[in-house]
Amino acid sequence: MQSFRRGGNAGCRQCLNTAEIAGALSGLIPNHGVGVVIEAQRLCMKMRGIQKQNRRTMTSALLGKFRDDSKTRLEFLTVIQPFNR
Repeated sequence: MQSFRRGGNAGCRQCLNTAEIAGALSGLIPNHGVGVVIEAQRLCMKMRGIQKQNRRTMTSALLGKFRDDSKTRLEFLTVIQPFNR
């Protein structure tokens, strides 16, 4: 999400989806924080015939405690680590 916030990759649908999901969840459970991680294959890469077609990209959005509290953030990132191949 850092590159999305800085304006890089602004058209990235995966980045937008990640931010939208985090925002929606945050609205449902206010005052707690939200961590969202999306890993996906990029169809746009496949359509263009890019050599590394099976490459997966990961985007994340951290809000509230997950962004502001380093202990909570570290715990979240540690828990999802086994899923990050």
